[in-house]
Amino acid sequence: MRSPNPIIAPEQKATQQLSTLQRFLQYLRPYKKEIPIALTLVTIGASTQAIGPFLLGWSIDHLIAQGNLLGLLLMLGLLALIYGVGVWAIRGQILRVGWIMQRLLAQLRQDIFLKIQSLPLSFFDRSEAGDLMSRLLNDVNTVNQAFGQTIAQMLGNTFSLVGIVIAMLAINLQLGLLSNLVIPLMIFTTSLFARWARARFRVTRQTIGELSAKLEEDIGSVREAQAFNRVNLNIAEFDALNAANRDANVEAVAITAAFLPSIDFLNTLATAGVLAYGGYLGVTGAATVGVVTSFLLYVQQFFRPIQILSQFYTQAQSAFAGLERIFSLLDEPSQLQDAADAVEMPPIQGEVTFEQVTFGYNPDQLVLKGVDLHASPGQMVALVGPTGSGKSTIINLILRFYDVSGGAVKIDSFDVRSVTQASLRRQIGIVLQDNILFSGTVAENIAFGVPHATQADIEAAAQMANVHEFITSLSAGYATQLGERGAPLSQGQRQLISIARAILINPRILILDEATSSIDTRTEALVQTAIARLLKGRTSFVIAHRLSTVTQADQVLVIQQGQIVEQGSHAELVEQQGVYANLYALQLGAAST
Repeated sequence: MRSPNPIIAPEQKATQQLSTLQRFLQYLRPYKKEIPIALTLVTIGASTQAIGPFLLGWSIDHLIAQGNLLGLLLMLGLLALIYGVGVWAIRGQILRVGWIMQRLLAQLRQDIFLKIQSLPLSFFDRSEAGDLMSRLLNDVNTVNQAFGQTIAQMLGNTFSLVGIVIAMLAINLQLGLLSNLVIPLMIFTTSLFARWARARFRVTRQTIGELSAKLEEDIGSVREAQAFNRVNLNIAEFDALNAANRDANVEAVAITAAFLPSIDFLNTLATAGVLAYGGYLGVTGAATVGVVTSFLLYVQQFFRPIQILSQFYTQAQSAFAGLERIFSLLDEPSQLQDAADAVEMPPIQGEVTFEQVTFGYNPDQLVLKGVDLHASPGQMVALVGPTGSGKSTIINLILRFYDVSGGAVKIDSFDVRSVTQASLRRQIGIVLQDNILFSGTVAENIAFGVPHATQADIEAAAQMANVHEFITSLSAGYATQLGERGAPLSQGQRQLISIARAILINPRILILDEATSSIDTRTEALVQTAIARLLKGRTSFVIAHRLSTVTQADQVLVIQQGQIVEQGSHAELVEQQGVYANLYALQLGAAST
């Protein structure tokens, strides 16, 4: 459910928008050499637009009125040259500014992607993938539409407006002041509509993020929706979000639609004023026909840039709303940054120690409560217990996906917080219950953790994982292209490839999370053989729900409510007739029925 927008005071909104703009403009720093060229072209284009009406008015008074045909022809040639230079300059400024803006926006997308990749898992625990995709694609695209495509016109029209105002005041001060009387009205009208538009565009950016999140979630779970007969309910929920986004956009468009006619009315009002007062000056001899004609042309030119600037200003409200969402993401703290004095972890033996470790995903609710454990190099440690007891949390802390709330996790006496994350994870392999394969070739998926692995190394890993024969039977062998999440491979085939992936990185510590579940008996035998090869000589942590898979473990840790309640070998724990023995007996009984 969408949370209500917080009420922000107008002065706070203005400060926030100015801060957003200043931060966005910082992206222009790499283009210090290109910006003066663009501004020069903008100045040339604006000057040609400003000088034209003056020359036309002057021609009426000094050439046409005096019947100077040769002079008129020369003036037409000069005007053609001036406007030709103006067209060249405007084209150049659009190309140059567009070149700068597209590179700026590409860097913005890159920064967002890098930020997403560097954020801790705790951020993703509370965020939706669809909303993040919306910030990377939709919000940046909105900024592109507002700035990337119109910024050149905005700059050109700003300079043109300045030139026109100067020319009008220079030609006739009275008419110039009369024409400029509508500027305060325009500023008031623009700020009023912009304030309304800004509020509505914030809602549109929020609703499109929610819509993207819903779409991504429903597409990814379409099989489950059909299986649980939830399709109609999903459609209804999507319709509600879609309607909210539609209504927000309709309100924003309605505000914009009312804005342009208001500017046109002020344009007509100023034109009528110039025509009336200019006509009076012409009749009384205080102004020539050429001057009045120049002013009428200037008034038309005067309002064209104002219309464009005003329209840009309202469109920019949507861009600012998108930038606020983008910068709020970029400002998310990367909580798990390497320490300033972090060192590269040397090749390890695989000793793992937990010293009075406490941890909670929510600070007010601990998941682990004073956990102590020790795994010697090469030992197999099994983690058993009910769902939510803290088994996966222990694994996450070994990998330093999260930092402990208290105590310490050490590998070969190195606190995992004192070494770089890359050097830590480089020596840890992981095979999950539902491993993710990616769009790409089979070989690329096996080499996911070692991108520069040779074909020979990839095939050797596949042979150890008992998947080489299957891969060579595919239409293109190791070059076979896989779809999203490894489609169309079966669960067992994906599991074998994920084991080959772990073998290839040759880890000293191995993590297995119910790696043999959800696969058929024949494939399970292949997986078990491959895992046995993978475990040999490595420290391993195995999360198991089927206790028959951990009977050979050196240690079995029984975890309940975030604490280790029993510890020992399978035989020792069965003999104790405690929690583990009861679980094992229940599973044996279930298997025999």
